[in-house]
Amino acid sequence: MNKFSVIVASILAIGLVVGAFILGNAYKYKFKSTESINVTGNALKDFNADLVKWRATFSRKDFDLRVASDQLKADQIVVKNFLISQGIKPNEIVFEAVNISKDFQYGTDSNGASISQFTGYNLSQDATIESKELDKIEKASREISNLISQGIELSSSNPNYYYSKLEDLKLELIAQASENAKQRAENIATKSGGNLGKLQKADLGIFQITGKNDNEEYSSGGALNTTSRQKTANITVKASYNSN
Repeated sequence: MNKFSVIVASILAIGLVVGAFILGNAYKYKFKSTESINVTGNALKDFNADLVKWRATFSRKDFDLRVASDQLKADQIVVKNFLISQGIKPNEIVFEAVNISKDFQYGTDSNGASISQFTGYNLSQDATIESKELDKIEKASREISNLISQGIELSSSNPNYYYSKLEDLKLELIAQASENAKQRAENIATKSGGNLGKLQKADLGIFQITGKNDNEEYSSGGALNTTSRQKTANITVKASYNSN
């Protein structure tokens, strides 16, 4: 091999080594730049409802519509006076529109044909109470059945509990869940001998409100407990960070 051929071969060899080095570093850089840490941050908080809604229904039935209506009006006064006597403010009481329906009794005659017999007009009305004085409403809901002894046909639902500052609570928990996700990612990066990079992506989970210490299941659309006065709010944030 002549001297020129040796020089050319040496240059080619050096070029291959340099090229391999550059490609290797390029691959290493590419690998590092696309490496990511995926975590799920979580935040929960116990809180108490500050708003209660409660509904009671009273009704009257008579063959004469006017008689049933007069009786219902008299019952409304008794119900309202009872609620006020429980410390409920008049402006917290709303009487809904009266519902009127005809009742029939169905059967068959001696020939087996279907028959119906009118049994009277049924009138009902809802009293809806919304208040921030939860203790008073709870007490009234327990004691309103005493009106039955006064001849009032009445049924009462359980109070429903809400929180008037729900949006503020959501924002607070989102911030906490995001910070929790970042702390988890930093811990993973540190334990792996790396450094946490920039946030690539973050997805907000479903906001869940369940009764405190209740074994309620989360819902895919988000749980919203209204039956418990004491509640627990929970939210998650899925985050992806660069790592180097």
